[in-house]
Amino acid sequence: MNPTRHIEISIDQQTLDLLEGERLIRRFRVSTAAKGAGVTMGSHRTPTGRFRICEKIGEGEPSGTIFRERAPVGVWDGGRCGDDFILTRILRLDGLDPENANTLARCVYIHGTDREDLIGTPASHGCIRLGNQEMIELYDAIGVGTEVVVRQPTGGPGKLLFLDCDSTLSSIEGIDELAREMGPAVFAEVAALTNAAMNGEVAIGEVFSKRMDIIRPDRRIADRVAERYVATIVPGAREAVGELKANGWLPVILSGGFAPLIAPLARELGIDHVEAVPLHFNDDGSYAGYGEIYPTTRNMGKNEVIREWKAAMRPRRVVMVGDGVSDLETRPDVDLFIGFGGVVSRSIVRQGADHWIETLNELVAHRHILEDYGISCKSEEVN
Repeated sequence: MNPTRHIEISIDQQTLDLLEGERLIRRFRVSTAAKGAGVTMGSHRTPTGRFRICEKIGEGEPSGTIFRERAPVGVWDGGRCGDDFILTRILRLDGLDPENANTLARCVYIHGTDREDLIGTPASHGCIRLGNQEMIELYDAIGVGTEVVVRQPTGGPGKLLFLDCDSTLSSIEGIDELAREMGPAVFAEVAALTNAAMNGEVAIGEVFSKRMDIIRPDRRIADRVAERYVATIVPGAREAVGELKANGWLPVILSGGFAPLIAPLARELGIDHVEAVPLHFNDDGSYAGYGEIYPTTRNMGKNEVIREWKAAMRPRRVVMVGDGVSDLETRPDVDLFIGFGGVVSRSIVRQGADHWIETLNELVAHRHILEDYGISCKSEEVN
């Protein structure tokens, strides 16, 4: 292989350029991460910087070969699989910069995909996807050691809308519903802890583990509460999310609740991104713990998540909507904090909010507030 050949990937343009020196040999359309750029382990974002191809996998395999743990396990039948299939060929990336040195451990590849319909748009879980025939062409054109540069994006979706879930998109508090399943005494104890945390009387981190030690929910209970989330969607939520998406907002559920419980509600509302606490079960469905280090298990954790999204997507506008103190805490990291009192009205949140609403229909009826509030956007300060 020609040692002067190298690859440059643009997240902004969703393209992969194969170059020889400064001469463009071939431009491929690609799909990078739906969540933008980032180098954190487990972030599901595409790393940026300098890399090298450290391994090529799939030589001679038919187009559509499915790989699991980098081993061929079958051939894709062309249907929708509901998973992030790695198909056809794999080019393993090894990070050359201190910031992206974990890329190999993150298993970020250039590979073929079952979602060729999404090529040209950010849609992956961190890898760089190509169409399957194009993947074979690229694979054959380069060798191990080929240098790769992934350019830092200059701008992503223009507007990010973070939405709390419990008592905002749904009228329930998921942790309290888990406790309700364990009986009245457990429910009363856990609900008191939840209210104290949401009112700012005690730190979230102090009560989170205490509540879970009391409840220890199994998968059966979790599934019932997940159904309850969908059954208790706040009036106006579907319409508000749909119209705001149509107007260029990217909605993200940002919650101290549990991701698997919230996921069905997110699908019902057409929200693709959920930032919430992992919940784990053993093979028999018994409780196996939760993501204890996930940011939203502690005060100011939502700020951490928002800052990651801002760095990854470089939006020009960021708004947060929620009912609790953990939502109010995000105010320094967003352009506008909207307090929501349609389920529970907390005086500390109402007093601290930039704007206050009591129905989600108001997000649409007064959407100019989302666009026009303030003179400058804090999100533009991200470098």
